[in-house]
Amino acid sequence: MKAAVIESVGKAVVSEVPDPTPGPREVVVEVAACGICGTDLHILQGEFAPRLPIVPGHEFAGEVVGVGSGVTELSVGDRVAVDPSLYCHECRYCRTGHNNLCERWAAIGVTTAGGAAQYAVAPVANCVRLPEHIRTQDAALVEPLSCAVRGYDVLRSRLGAHVLIYGSGTMGLMMLELAKRTGAASVDVVDVNPSRLETARRLGVSSSAASPDELDRPQGWDVVVDATGNAAAIQDGLERVAKAGTFLQFGVADYATRVTIDPYRIYNQELTITGSMAVLHSFERAAELFATGVLDPEVFISDRLPLTGYPQALEQFASGVGRKIVVVP
Repeated sequence: MKAAVIESVGKAVVSEVPDPTPGPREVVVEVAACGICGTDLHILQGEFAPRLPIVPGHEFAGEVVGVGSGVTELSVGDRVAVDPSLYCHECRYCRTGHNNLCERWAAIGVTTAGGAAQYAVAPVANCVRLPEHIRTQDAALVEPLSCAVRGYDVLRSRLGAHVLIYGSGTMGLMMLELAKRTGAASVDVVDVNPSRLETARRLGVSSSAASPDELDRPQGWDVVVDATGNAAAIQDGLERVAKAGTFLQFGVADYATRVTIDPYRIYNQELTITGSMAVLHSFERAAELFATGVLDPEVFISDRLPLTGYPQALEQFASGVGRKIVVVP
């Protein structure tokens, strides 16, 4: 079968690899679409994946075309979205309900072959069956949405909060859509990319600008979300949190990224600085939200490119052109 392969740092190709074979409690999924994410760029840079080469792709959906001997929950022909998270269920963090912090954390498309291929293998427990009205290609959005749901679990948002989001790429826009549905009094978005800001306005922000200095909230925001991973944005965002407010590090920063905090201000103003890591008990809820139409795929997916163009799709994503880019085998 054809698959994208990150062979070494900085090098992605499309080549022939062996067809996958399911284990007893696994299924083979014929991939309908696979999203490209910032994590894929980190893997290309030599981060996250413990070893290369690797078939990337942790945001995917497709049709079951093969089942292991112990699978009874799904049948050939079922359409599914796949949660890529793989946990040991044995370490301290798994046993205390923090599976996303598993000491042996692994993921399809990061530590094992992923969905940027014609076929992918997944544990049956990681597959969520799609309702009839959902297009399989669109369901590649369920995984990033599940990360956004996890972010709002961490925030434990209260009604009437004023929210500021840095970044209006896919994840920033998803955080926007969820903020609107979790009782925010206002949701403002900042981004230096005018075309992405235009999409945020299309989705119904309260205000948008290239910098928070252009927005009218001198007292700060109750909730500030960084969805960029960019050091300058993070540093600026930390200064915009209102008293008793919360800063959520949602965007994935490079390992070397550093910012400065003000310990006295954190103490004196009772600020909360927290993070949200991937998916935790949120994939099924994201699938249900997606089925209700919480996201418009035609807005969120800007490009549907052939799998053969995976290296070019990575380049386009890295350049900041478009929103969610998916490859279609």
